Amino acid sequence: MVSDEDASKVLNLLVVKRDGRSVRFDDKKIYEALMKAEKEVNVGTAIQTENEIKEIMDKINQEILARFTTDIKIYEIQNIVEHILLSEKKVELADRYINYRATRDFERAQSTDINFTIEKLINKDRSVVNENANKDSEVFNTQRDLTAGIVGKSMGLKMLPPHVANAHQKGEIHYHDLDYQPYSPMTNCCLIDFKTMLTEGFKIGNAEVESPKSIQTAAAQMAQIIANVASSQYGGCSADRIDEVLAPFAELNYKKHLATAKEWIDGEERQLAFAKEKTDKDIYDAMQSLEYEINTLYSSQGQTPFTSLGFGLGTSWIEREIQQAILKVRIKGIGKEQRTAIFPKLIFTLKRGVNLNETDPNYDLKKLALECATKRMYPDVLMYDKLVELTGSFKTPMGCRSFLQGWQDENGVDVSSGRMNLGVLTLNLPRIAMEANGDKERFWSLLNERLDICKDGLVYRVERVKEATPSNAPILYMHGAFGKRLNKTESVNELFKNRRATVSLGYIGLYEVATAFYGDTWEQNQEAKEFTLAILETMKKQTDAWSNKYDYHFSVYGTPSESLTDRFCRLDTEKFGLVKDITDKEYYTNSYHYDVRKNPTPFEKLEFEKDYPQFASGGFIHYCEYPNMRQNPKALESVWDFAYDKIGYLGTNTPIDHCYKCDFDGDFEPTERGFECPQCGNHDPKTCDVVKRTCGYLGNPQARPMVHGRHKEISSRVKHMK
Repeated sequence: MVSDEDASKVLNLLVVKRDGRSVRFDDKKIYEALMKAEKEVNVGTAIQTENEIKEIMDKINQEILARFTTDIKIYEIQNIVEHILLSEKKVELADRYINYRATRDFERAQSTDINFTIEKLINKDRSVVNENANKDSEVFNTQRDLTAGIVGKSMGLKMLPPHVANAHQKGEIHYHDLDYQPYSPMTNCCLIDFKTMLTEGFKIGNAEVESPKSIQTAAAQMAQIIANVASSQYGGCSADRIDEVLAPFAELNYKKHLATAKEWIDGEERQLAFAKEKTDKDIYDAMQSLEYEINTLYSSQGQTPFTSLGFGLGTSWIEREIQQAILKVRIKGIGKEQRTAIFPKLIFTLKRGVNLNETDPNYDLKKLALECATKRMYPDVLMYDKLVELTGSFKTPMGCRSFLQGWQDENGVDVSSGRMNLGVLTLNLPRIAMEANGDKERFWSLLNERLDICKDGLVYRVERVKEATPSNAPILYMHGAFGKRLNKTESVNELFKNRRATVSLGYIGLYEVATAFYGDTWEQNQEAKEFTLAILETMKKQTDAWSNKYDYHFSVYGTPSESLTDRFCRLDTEKFGLVKDITDKEYYTNSYHYDVRKNPTPFEKLEFEKDYPQFASGGFIHYCEYPNMRQNPKALESVWDFAYDKIGYLGTNTPIDHCYKCDFDGDFEPTERGFECPQCGNHDPKTCDVVKRTCGYLGNPQARPMVHGRHKEISSRVKHMK
């Protein structure tokens, strides 16, 4: 037996890993690998197996102590393990262990093998072609983007710091959007500075675009800007307070119509009425055109630009009319079949004194927003006061959930539009919990070790993006989308430094982490909840320290995990097998969300989740599952009102699927790959409209299928209100 003193010496050894890092020796990893291999060999009872492996571990540690005193390379450990297994005549176990190591080395090589991945694309492997539910993999430009993405991922993995690339390949972390960055020094998502661009003019390609003279032209220019911005970055782009931004251009319409009325119509009252009626129609037409344009655009990445429109705070009649038009256009639907528009994502702001209560001037618009949400799921809603408390100022999210923190320029002016995110890296929390195997001390140690890797990955993202030049993306850096207009020789870092830009540390699977330690009903256990909150608090303390050191805003971000909910779970199933209520579900739970298979009331769910965003204000959203709410918008309003002082951002999930064959309206039933009409069995996307919340945004899984894990998660959701 290895003495306690010798065991301590072994644990003080530093292991030099393949990626060049030195980490503390941890013999539990060898033990767990051998236990897994032994179970696959299927020799002996569980007790005999455990005792035999412990004896082998003693001999492995003795051999390591005899040969090494300070550092030991990873391959030297593997050689010792294989030698001991063979000397103990554990031939089958040695064979299994050697094959496992060889398989892992082969898989690492495959991840940078362009030919291997392109073959998966040609064969339409679902993990490749369905990774992004907003991409139609049948069309040529998407196929070209996917092919280019394979090259980008392969090159990107080789460019990353080796330990970051290794952690990504193993599934300990996920370096997002490898198909675009770091191969290209691109930014992630942003709040476009539409106000300045539309007021001062801008340039696209060879065209100098003047400030528009009508709301129709302003809306058309917005679509042009969105298309160009979406092709110059790889994330979502948002318009903040669009009702207030577009109002001055609708005012030009009104003045023009009023001048015409004065020329041809007698009586001031009739003149004013004419001008208003004409302006109202112009506003509606402009908002309808904008919705159609966004949904018919394709960015250079082969997808509809991921666009969000924030509105709801304007109180003038023109601002109110713009809000009303946005909602009425969405309620009406797109095309002759009046299908639900997937984009733009609509985000309506609730604010006490503006629209929250019946005595507020815009309460009628809140009622219209409720009607729209019951029929089209959007708008999601922002709670003005709580959002300011959580993020330091009010603004709509970038994309679906990424929030800028409050920031002032050198003149003390609060700035949101024109700012951006530099990228996301997500930590696999369930992996750490299962590796810890019930040992919280080990959990915290592993968490801190992985956070160090995350920090290096995020700092690399920043350094890589700084290598761009303004001419790489003129619309962003030179023509106003990012606020300041740089010349060709200036550094893009002028728009990132001093915490103007955010960098996101994502996370996934708090439910699974607590389940590993407390069981699958842990939501009722306050100690378990405190444990999950402590995890986020630890991450926030780390990101705050990184922000202080590097002067970019590192923030904790609840990753949307559209495909990552599948990837992490799939990799962990390979490593740990089917673990009850963790990997056996075939998906991981987004961020801090309550287990989707359970049915708390909306009030119980929001009460439970409200404590988490204080530590993760870089990105978050709450949502509840409802039955058909079209005849009961008051019930939805009661949830919105309850949520106002508790959370910052809330989405509505309610059945809006429609079958054009039998006219069924409601919730389609999940199948192995998609959804079908429960009344007639129809699943043809040409004759049905299936809309589900993919994560922070909506998707049409019949028209554009999603990865297996996300489909399983959607299929598992239970209604929170009967």
